Amino acid sequence: MCGIAGAFGPSPLSNARINAALASMQHRGPDADGSAAYKIGGNYVTFLHTRLAIIDLDPRANQPFERMSVALTYNGEIYNYIEVRDELLMLGHSFTTQSDTEVLVAAYKEWGAGFLDRLDGMWAFALLDMEHGEVLLSRDRFGEKPLYTWMLDGTLYFASEVKTLEALTGRNADVNTEQLKRFMVNGYKCLGKSGQTYFQGIDLFPAGHCAILHRPERPATASYWELSTAVHETTFEDAVAETRQLLERAVETRMRADVPLAFCLSGGVDSATLAAIAAKRMGRDIHCFSIIDSDERYDESANINMMVNHLGCKHHRVRTSTEGFFERLRKQVRMHDAPVVTISYYMHAFLSEAIADAGYKIAISGTAADEIFTGYYDHYSMWLAGMHDQPGVDFDALVHDWKSGMGTHVQNPGLQDPLAFVRNPNQRDHITLDRELFSSFMNEPFDEPWTEDIYTQDLLRNRMANELFTEAVPVILNEDDLNSMSVSIENRSPFLDRALVEYLYSVPSRHLMGGGYAKRILREAAAGIVPDEVRLDARKRGFNASINSLVDRNDPETRDILLADSPVFDLVKKSAIEAFLNDDMASNSFSKFLFSFISVKLFLESRVL
Repeated sequence: MCGIAGAFGPSPLSNARINAALASMQHRGPDADGSAAYKIGGNYVTFLHTRLAIIDLDPRANQPFERMSVALTYNGEIYNYIEVRDELLMLGHSFTTQSDTEVLVAAYKEWGAGFLDRLDGMWAFALLDMEHGEVLLSRDRFGEKPLYTWMLDGTLYFASEVKTLEALTGRNADVNTEQLKRFMVNGYKCLGKSGQTYFQGIDLFPAGHCAILHRPERPATASYWELSTAVHETTFEDAVAETRQLLERAVETRMRADVPLAFCLSGGVDSATLAAIAAKRMGRDIHCFSIIDSDERYDESANINMMVNHLGCKHHRVRTSTEGFFERLRKQVRMHDAPVVTISYYMHAFLSEAIADAGYKIAISGTAADEIFTGYYDHYSMWLAGMHDQPGVDFDALVHDWKSGMGTHVQNPGLQDPLAFVRNPNQRDHITLDRELFSSFMNEPFDEPWTEDIYTQDLLRNRMANELFTEAVPVILNEDDLNSMSVSIENRSPFLDRALVEYLYSVPSRHLMGGGYAKRILREAAAGIVPDEVRLDARKRGFNASINSLVDRNDPETRDILLADSPVFDLVKKSAIEAFLNDDMASNSFSKFLFSFISVKLFLESRVL
């Protein structure tokens, strides 16, 4: 896990620019740094790297790494590097390190660009093939590791973070205000749909893609992997057994490291299952970290305490507070080069800091369980719509299960009707709740219709795939990465194991829900290692907090901060925000908007300092 950067252009990078870029990503890799320059034809290629040493801590594995006329700067982990390495040894390769970095280079030499299909892991890298005079850029299937590009004055720059691109170029990028309005009005799930970033001219390299460059140009990317949604018939019992096996393998490979690791533990079944596999199935002595909120809507102490007692693990609790909120969020926004998208990820930063302070370099989290197992309230309603009028199905009994189970916790008014998607399969108002009101807050109203990509004709599975590839998971992974790497922590997500995801998307949809529970397969796979009180808790849980836990809107000083002159009021009506502050914030959408407004305000102010 590291920071990477570089340039491909007609002129070499100056030492001043190289040193500024390395300094800008020191938090991503405090253990070592380096740079290397190459001339290919009439152009120069420069690779930069800062290292967070995770596997093979020896300096021999530092980067940029060179072997057999190949140079590499790489951020990530190849979890199956041992298996790939063994295969390469059988094919005659030899190795001078124990690192996954050298395995990646050898795999490219053996199989060319097709080696990407053999990798299970997370990555963003730039690889220079000196023999063929080409640069290969790539990013992992789900986008766990970031890679930004900026084509400027005939040179292609790339980096893990925007601040490093600005250090490389010596320029400040212009803010894309359309993306800011999109975020405030439609919410974070719309951010990936536009193909834009918060900065004009800066692109986010797409997940699951690669690009081969022979000259400096904006990358023409090509997909190297697509998720099949073809369903394969199986029984529920067999689906659970296979899932259990794949989950255990995913946790096992993501615990491969030469440094200490910790687990994030919320009150839900996702993180509980991962921790339980490590402790109960693998016999590991683990340390868990949790956020505790004083708002009873988000307080998960009971489930967390039950899991800690059940696992017998070391445990650290982080409590929320209004103290220092604006100062902390301002610092976080600067580190992100962007607004922080939700309160959850403001809170997640506390967790990352606590993990780092305790001496750990890896955090294992439950990201993406909702999108592969079905975890959201609308998933259940869409599943009901899919089961409606199916032969041999007692649909009234399914509705009754929903009403006595997950349905009792639904607060979104658009989802309180279990037949919502039976009546109108295309409605998505529950996702952009109150967007007309928030649009009216803008000086120039922002109105962008909701769109979805088509992966399959199955209503539920298509919704899940959109969340996995466009709406939810990409944003969450970006926040995970920035929060964790700001304190030199690597975040790992076992639920994004390729084999696990591919298998779950092949399971018949009828197995996904049942008995009033979402995540039916996961809950059954966790039987015997997660207490039933946690395993069968139908309430949607995760790291979260109330805006009222963080912002005292009755405090005059707080109101002065929120209403102080700011570039944000070029986008938003100050009078509308002043009136909005008097609302009780009982609506979850109102709470989200207020946090989004504050985050955008601090972001814009950070760009003019």
